[in-house]
Amino acid sequence: MNIIFMGTPEFSVKILKAVHLKYGVSLVVTQPDKLVGRKKILTMSPVKEKALELGIKVFQPVKMKNDYQPILDIKPDIIITAAYGQMIPNEVIDYPKFGAINVHASWLPLLRGGAPIQRSIQRLHNTIGVTIMYMAYKMDSGDIIKQTSIPILKNDTSGILFRKLSTVGRDLLMDTLPSIFAGTNKRKIQDEHLVTYAYNIKREEERINWDLSVEEIDAHIRAFTPSPTCFTTIDSLSIKVLSVEMHQCDSFIESHAHQKNGTIIKIFENGIGVKCINGVIKITSVQLAGKTSQDVKTFMNGVGRNLIKVDKVFI
Repeated sequence: MNIIFMGTPEFSVKILKAVHLKYGVSLVVTQPDKLVGRKKILTMSPVKEKALELGIKVFQPVKMKNDYQPILDIKPDIIITAAYGQMIPNEVIDYPKFGAINVHASWLPLLRGGAPIQRSIQRLHNTIGVTIMYMAYKMDSGDIIKQTSIPILKNDTSGILFRKLSTVGRDLLMDTLPSIFAGTNKRKIQDEHLVTYAYNIKREEERINWDLSVEEIDAHIRAFTPSPTCFTTIDSLSIKVLSVEMHQCDSFIESHAHQKNGTIIKIFENGIGVKCINGVIKITSVQLAGKTSQDVKTFMNGVGRNLIKVDKVFI
């Protein structure tokens, strides 16, 4: 059997390994190497690294819609994708006899798109799913084969959920593939009335909006951790905010009602207390440009000593 696997980030690595060890993968398709970091180091995707480790041939089209013949030359029996990152043309989707299937990190038709894990946290969802589905040219619109879900815990970041769902997706796929090969799997058409979208994150979304609630700000930061991270500015200095704690207090709202959201109202030993619409967000770890992450106590012993003062405002 000729299996082609398409994926790019760390989320896809466990899935690739499991498929290869049980069935054998003939070709891995992943995004081109990228220049990463301030030093612009050319870096392979995690999936490419694993493919080379496993001795699997790799194909990296810049735009698959213009460059897909090497995929058809393999004569794939099935294509399996997991967070690949490009639209796949119909000529490729329609070729395999067992179809092209996708491991998608949401309970479809909810959260179609490229950032379902981040959006599920950001929107304060209590659960998140994984769906095995047939691919269609319209984004994440294909028939559902099998689904499962897990709870989103109060301290889950997108990084934590990516690791959890990678394992869940691997196990669900491996449980589903035998029925696909046997032709006994079910197909469920997605209800278009229930569709929501999880579009890719834009740079302007990374700035913290202090006019939100403590729950929304906490969720925003967890959703964007470890990447792309959230930031705020003070005295024109940009500060990445990596972790926070929530504090709701009715008496606080009354006593600080006259102050602008984003105002520093207290400096704790281990955090910076910032006013928002219904309480205090305590910033507990930060990162400055070109520096490693640090807890607030360390930050306040350095750059923060002269920068962070009560009544100053983050924007």
